[in-house]
Amino acid sequence: MEFEKFRTMQFPRDIYVGHGVLSQIKNIAKRNIREGTVVIITGENTIKLAGNEVSNHLSDASIDNHIIVTGGATYENLESCISQSKEFNAGLMVGVGGGSKIDLAKKIAYILNIPFVSVPTTPSHDGIASPRASIKKDGWSVSEQAAMPVSIIADTSIMVKVPFKYLAAGAADVISNETAILDWKLANRIKGEEFSSSAAAIAEYAAKELIEKAHLILPGVEESVWLVVKQILASGTSMAIASSSRPASGSEHLIAHNLENLTPGKAIHGEQCAIGSVVSMFLHGGDWKSLVSTYSKFGLSVKAKDYGIPEDLMIEAVRTAHRIRKERYTILGEVDLSREASQNALYITGIL
Repeated sequence: MEFEKFRTMQFPRDIYVGHGVLSQIKNIAKRNIREGTVVIITGENTIKLAGNEVSNHLSDASIDNHIIVTGGATYENLESCISQSKEFNAGLMVGVGGGSKIDLAKKIAYILNIPFVSVPTTPSHDGIASPRASIKKDGWSVSEQAAMPVSIIADTSIMVKVPFKYLAAGAADVISNETAILDWKLANRIKGEEFSSSAAAIAEYAAKELIEKAHLILPGVEESVWLVVKQILASGTSMAIASSSRPASGSEHLIAHNLENLTPGKAIHGEQCAIGSVVSMFLHGGDWKSLVSTYSKFGLSVKAKDYGIPEDLMIEAVRTAHRIRKERYTILGEVDLSREASQNALYITGIL
């Protein structure tokens, strides 16, 4: 029988991480724009933090560019940004901001089939280097296929200015790879899902690196941003190798996305992932106490009350989390957990 297996892997061509690297945007744009203009997706706060500077660098290099200031990652904003991008004859999409602006930009680039450059202003999650986007539809977050960045420009001198909770959340998002890999291995055993040991090894390395150096993740320290961002990018590489978000997204992310749907605005993504990973590790029979201890080293709580999450909604978020992506098999199974099982996991781990 002829061997016909194939896989497509997409990696960023250029990655700049460190102090003052934002100026590299003009070189990136020259190398990647096909035709048309550069469209910058940013927000009301991030335009001041970095959006205007990105535009100025492009203008200095005589590269035609337009800024779209938008809100959250919703289908309404997505459609509006797509319409404006078409009017501007977008040939290169640049996302400048936190999670929602990066998600919108990478989804627009995917739909318009143009290159996407990720310029994160916060180190709060591994989405800055992944081909997935969380877009809200009718108030519910949906994880969708999006464009892999052709380049990532992570300026630590900018990222260190944001509140420390975003750095802590980014670290937690990467550390939660620990349970994502357990779920992936489980799906491989139970469902025969394809498993990439190389992708898993990189994702696990990224998590363990931050676990071992958790005490070095400190507020107002640019080197701490450097430490976390490097592993965020390693996590993104693992997803590129796997051609899937599997190495960095399992039951803990299902719980996180369900929490966002049920209790919007209560906690940011990485904080939700931290809570989800503790529940998931408990259900796997693993060392959940070690995870709690690690998170506490950089001041991240996994207690629902610290985020204002009501007990009944926390229980519901765990109980029904499998519904978020029914095709993704995890320790949560394929049917709703019982209320008793969810409550038991949350009480024993101290989340409730």
